[in-house]
Amino acid sequence: MASAASDFNQQVIDEFRANSGVVGGPFSGMPLLILHHRGAKSGEERVSPLAYLEDGGRYALFATKGGAPTNPGWYHNLTAHPEVTVELGGDEFRARAEEVMGEERDRLYGAQAQRRPQFAEYERNTTRKIPVIVLTPLG
Repeated sequence: MASAASDFNQQVIDEFRANSGVVGGPFSGMPLLILHHRGAKSGEERVSPLAYLEDGGRYALFATKGGAPTNPGWYHNLTAHPEVTVELGGDEFRARAEEVMGEERDRLYGAQAQRRPQFAEYERNTTRKIPVIVLTPLG
């Protein structure tokens, strides 16, 4: 039986694909991409709709998990298997995921929090340093 979260994600994915990357509801106006990644332990393909920030041809992802005390599953998957496929608008491409640290992490997270205030709230709601992952297109 599918969970409510996976049902919600599937609705977002379906809307994304039907509208060339544009979705409404809580994600209205927010840049989203669809990330295809492999489970860290299972190796099974996973698909996640994620908010991103474009940064000079790269795409920054934020492992907020809504400010929860733990990182989202996709974060662990990317650290184990950094080669991913990305759907962006009507395009699809391969990319490599890499966690950024220090000033670069802070710059990207700060830019996202300025554009989307809920990201600043996520950071206030947790004691962990929210990881930032950058996707660099391959080829």
